Amino acid sequence: MDNKSRNKVMVLEAEEEVGGGEFEHLPEGCIANIVSFTTPPDACVLSLVSSSFRSASVTDFVWERFLPSDYQAIISQSSKPSTLTNYSSKKDLYLHLCHNPLLIDAGKKSFALDKLNGKICYMLSARSLSIVWGDTPRYWRWTSVPAARFSEVAELVSVCWLEIKGGIKSGTLSEKTLYGAYLVFKQRSGGAYGFYNQPVEVSVEGRRRTVYLEEAETPRRPREQIVPGIFSRVRSRFLDSFDAAPPPPRLC
Repeated sequence: MDNKSRNKVMVLEAEEEVGGGEFEHLPEGCIANIVSFTTPPDACVLSLVSSSFRSASVTDFVWERFLPSDYQAIISQSSKPSTLTNYSSKKDLYLHLCHNPLLIDAGKKSFALDKLNGKICYMLSARSLSIVWGDTPRYWRWTSVPAARFSEVAELVSVCWLEIKGGIKSGTLSEKTLYGAYLVFKQRSGGAYGFYNQPVEVSVEGRRRTVYLEEAETPRRPREQIVPGIFSRVRSRFLDSFDAAPPPPRLC
């Protein structure tokens, strides 16, 4: 082996002894770009690999890629946008939006992010729904509940026909995502007359199915109900696929 080849081997051995591997010699910006194509849990795991990965994985460049592309426009719809735009890092902003739903649309809608994948989540207030006879005090009462997310909730007094409709533009949702639509309500102590073991028809984009708001075996006590029957793949060129996968690791 000539001296030139021997020197190359010695250099490689010296690099391996440092323990950084080839990735250690990449610029931080290059590593950050690679990490930005992963997911928030992956970025947290990669931050444990080495100091280079740690510094790259927490950069604003990475976490801004995990935020929706129009997050600034969404934040501007809240009552206090300045408190969110002043976050010291995009990672802190991301985690805040995961744990603290943001009221937008004059308080009629809430926006949040799914912690594990950054997908957009919306909740519509009762005021943003179309409720048959909703403005007739004989049938519905508008009130407030301390634990509620929204300032007003609709309290059902008595109706012979229960019909509630809601909608959201598919363009405001995350791409390539399977969404579920849920009706969330709370019953008073003793339940509610007329719900007991009565079938209810629900539909999303014309796909209909029957569910029960209160089944025969459901205990009668105050509780929050989430009706999971309103569940459908959103048909849209923006939301066109869903890949099932095992639960990802815990997000840091």
